[in-house]
Amino acid sequence: MAGVLASQRIRSLIASGAIAADIPPIAGQIQPASLDLRLGRVAYRVRASFLAGAGRSVAERLAEFEMHRVDLTEGAVLEKGCVYVIPLMESLALPPGVSAVANAKSSTGRLDLLTRTIADGGTEFDRIRDGYRGPLYAEVCPRSFSVLVRPGMRLNQIRFRAGEATLSDVELAALHAREPLVDGTPVISGGLGFSVDLRPLEGDLVGYRAKPHTGLIDLDRIGHYPASDFWEEVRARDGRIILDPGAFYILVSREAVTIPPDHAAEMAPYLAMVGEFRVHYAGFFDPGFGHAQAGGTGSRGVLEVRCHEAPFALEHGQVVGRLVYERMEERPDMLYGAGIASNYQGQGLKLAKHFRAG
Repeated sequence: MAGVLASQRIRSLIASGAIAADIPPIAGQIQPASLDLRLGRVAYRVRASFLAGAGRSVAERLAEFEMHRVDLTEGAVLEKGCVYVIPLMESLALPPGVSAVANAKSSTGRLDLLTRTIADGGTEFDRIRDGYRGPLYAEVCPRSFSVLVRPGMRLNQIRFRAGEATLSDVELAALHAREPLVDGTPVISGGLGFSVDLRPLEGDLVGYRAKPHTGLIDLDRIGHYPASDFWEEVRARDGRIILDPGAFYILVSREAVTIPPDHAAEMAPYLAMVGEFRVHYAGFFDPGFGHAQAGGTGSRGVLEVRCHEAPFALEHGQVVGRLVYERMEERPDMLYGAGIASNYQGQGLKLAKHFRAG
């Protein structure tokens, strides 16, 4: 059956050697529909982002772009505005018919830490071809904050697919009719549209904007950093905010969404022409996100937004992104938020897990 491979199938891929690593993967890496990938021991500072290109390896392209190497063993700083390529601990020997797509983890995106996966012969970021055999690398570019990283940290994740898994709009509408995916009337066009909430039920806090000159964030320190040291509050009294060019914002969707246990979803930009901004990081939504069987009652999507060349007036209810739903090959043996450490089940407006009030 075609679909996204579930947690139990990921374990089978590890057992068969289709997913390999010098240090065997640990249980905590396996999510309901994805596998967390771990940083290796060295980072290459490169002068530009790049793809390997057809018929070429990342290693040979590194020789063209490398400026210097950074040993991560004792922890090392990745500087804001610089580009690094880091070999990952995991490598792949995918069976025929199985491809993969990678993405930044939720907390990575909320730190404005641009993280993309590249592979040998790759002509796109975050896309791993059917039957790929070879190493994986993370390209990491801190955009708002410099970060301290160590080997084994998990900044990105990978999802495996057998065949075509994406639901058509007709299939998505039928799924919503059987099991509501969103509170309110769905906007279905190339996925399930979602809009920005700039009229909160209580108060006028609608989001946060990253401060331009801040201290370092150690990615192992959870709930450690006062939010006010890194973020400015964004408030709206009339359902509108003006986005500043180049600024990075954390906002929240108006809709509470649900991912049924036998489906997964991926966040994607709504339209390239929707305005002078984009929802900056796509993201995976696992089976059970916001779902009653996993202890949820619908969860709102956190939006990571960057404005481009001109100031842009963003209005309450403006559609800014879409969730592309995919069928699972089989129901996973674990659900997001149900007995596993899921940081964002039932979320509203929420910063990355590294911050605390103050």
